[in-house]
Amino acid sequence: MKHSNNSSEGHGAALLAGFLGWTLDAFDFFLVVMALTAIAADFHKTDTDIAFAITLTLAFRPVGAFIFGLLADRYGRRLPLIIDLIFFSVVEVLSGLAPNYITFLVLRALFGIGMGGEWGVGASLAMEKVPPRLRGVLSGLLQEGYAAGYLLAAICYFVVFPRWGWRPMFFIGGLPALLAIFVRLRVKESEVWEKTRHETWSQLGRAIASHWRLFIYLVLLMMMMNFVSHGTQDMYPTLLKRAWHFSPQKVAAITACTMIGAIAGGILFGLLSDRFGRRRSMILALSCAILVIPLWALSPALGLLLIGGFLMQFMVQGAWGVIPAHLSELSPDSVRGFLPGFAYQCGVALAGLVGYLQAIFAARTSYPTTMALTSLTVFLGAIVITAVGRERRGIRFGESVDVSE
Repeated sequence: MKHSNNSSEGHGAALLAGFLGWTLDAFDFFLVVMALTAIAADFHKTDTDIAFAITLTLAFRPVGAFIFGLLADRYGRRLPLIIDLIFFSVVEVLSGLAPNYITFLVLRALFGIGMGGEWGVGASLAMEKVPPRLRGVLSGLLQEGYAAGYLLAAICYFVVFPRWGWRPMFFIGGLPALLAIFVRLRVKESEVWEKTRHETWSQLGRAIASHWRLFIYLVLLMMMMNFVSHGTQDMYPTLLKRAWHFSPQKVAAITACTMIGAIAGGILFGLLSDRFGRRRSMILALSCAILVIPLWALSPALGLLLIGGFLMQFMVQGAWGVIPAHLSELSPDSVRGFLPGFAYQCGVALAGLVGYLQAIFAARTSYPTTMALTSLTVFLGAIVITAVGRERRGIRFGESVDVSE
């Protein structure tokens, strides 16, 4: 088999596929976040009940990462990505047709499997193809597909919800099926995988098991990073509705503003990480986020809330923008399809209760107080776990041998 030395060949299509896949994943996830109170009313349930549906989605993401990550390291990145995109697009449409609360919960759990499978496969494919010198800034662009999905969910909520309610918003979720066609036609397989692929399942299993210490660290890192993101995003629209009594349109506008900040922060800090290092850039973003908490959660005026929301997600997603590059570089070539994605989604599952817990605490105190205190706690934890790790900024994939092998 002939291999090119340029593993970055054709990286544009792979990066676009990863970005759009993560965008559409986040779009569906945040439709539930935006329409939480309306879904609760339709099913005659409380905010906490629907917040549990969000937790259930997060809890099932490791299942998808496990299944599709193994397939990605055994059979390549493209085919598992195509299957995953079709699977979660079908589940999205069915979510809008759910006749009752129990069915909705089951569908959100299934969606969690699809959502969990997409990131690891898409990120490994993209990061193995992009040039090492641009890995940080393109990592930021890839990760902010998540913020773009939240932004699109806010726009959809603004336009669709007041006219037709929450269910039609999920029908737009059939779009990933079109992305699967794009991946099939335009995206080439990872050359790094072709050079480091495992011939047997037992060989792959031994490679994964040999990196258990790295896996534990990545799970802890991703647990704290998911506490950071979900702790500042999932219940934020509910805070705006319950604490400030904003209309759906105003909630959507504020949320959209925060996601514009998120996209800008992810790209900027990704760029900074190419120059100053992955961990240093993440710690800077997380430290600045702490300073923004009063403006973000406790501001009495709409203008200050807008500024606080913009700056908060600028910093939160600034730290997150470094993650695809950082995790891909820390993970050995032979298990990169599985290890980053599965560790990420295990971290999600461990952090998945944050929205549910915030809803419980807010019922006893208030949403502003709850959001402020939980955010401070998780930012400090994320700074510590990031600082104690290591990094391998700018390494060339496919040109090194795993120490354990």
